Amino acid sequence: MLNFSDLLPYTDVFLSGLMTTMELTVLTTALGVLVGTTCAAIRQYGNGTSQRTVAAYVELIRNTPFIVQLFFIFFGLPAVGLILTSWQASIIALTINLGAYSTEIIRAGLSNISKGQWEAAKVLGLNFRQTLLRVVFTPAFEKIYPALTSQCIIVMLGSAVLSQISVQDLTYAANLVQSRNFRAFESYVVTALMYLGLAMLMRYVFVLIGKRLFAFREAS
Repeated sequence: MLNFSDLLPYTDVFLSGLMTTMELTVLTTALGVLVGTTCAAIRQYGNGTSQRTVAAYVELIRNTPFIVQLFFIFFGLPAVGLILTSWQASIIALTINLGAYSTEIIRAGLSNISKGQWEAAKVLGLNFRQTLLRVVFTPAFEKIYPALTSQCIIVMLGSAVLSQISVQDLTYAANLVQSRNFRAFESYVVTALMYLGLAMLMRYVFVLIGKRLFAFREAS
């Protein structure tokens, strides 16, 4: 018989796991989008060598399982002398993963910026940095923003595997609770609902950010 009341003594465990997941999500979303933006610009405007290097990185990450990438960073790198904590390995793995996927998403937006817009920016006297910011990146991000935010949410959900290297996230909390009270069904139902709530919250926050960013662009 189901009994969710048995989970009440572990409320702090669930909340601690939720906070860890949220902290990782915020940090790696910012870092991953930054990596993706940089790599997308290189793929679109860099030289042949830099483009091939970024392309190899993107293909490697997009065509291998995230858990393998995580294990390679946490268990594999110590073999060459680079020892990382589970937290550090998680941040690096999530950032690299999101960076690769966001590279292709952002590059798709950049590829839609016509040469005519570059020429118009030159006529207006904008320098290269101003052209990238106002004429290239801002409209490109507006076009791909929904896809980019969805990818960020997917990476957050994929972070559930971090418990495999003892990161005390939400999934780790569920595993810990069910191992103590043997209420596996109840524990994972609550965990699933918390992930659902976090995903919905992220989408809501991204919508608010997008409205603010692109409303400012329209107003300017």
